[in-house]
Amino acid sequence: MRTKTGIARRRRHNKVLKATKGYRMTKGRLYRVSHEAYLHAGNYSFAHRKRRPTQIRRVWIDRINAAARLNDTTYSELMDKMHKADVRLNKKVLADIAYNNPESFSSLVKSL
Repeated sequence: MRTKTGIARRRRHNKVLKATKGYRMTKGRLYRVSHEAYLHAGNYSFAHRKRRPTQIRRVWIDRINAAARLNDTTYSELMDKMHKADVRLNKKVLADIAYNNPESFSSLVKSL
């Protein structure tokens, strides 16, 4: 006996086509191509969500390093001095101070 899946298949296909609407070339119109693009998009989305905190942390380190170099030191030297002086500021806060309040950052560097 032949199994009919007309409505269920149409709904499943429309769900994928709706999710891939606006994709390049035939990825938003043809189901097979759309489904593959849909799966890849999900994998890329997951991988890049996992990568985002690392990239944000890299930006913080770059900002701290740039501000440290304006004060004649480097990021690694600054972090070493902070650890030895037992100054406990995390990178997010330190980058915010360096970016938004460079005078305070300079006084912090000079106090170490």
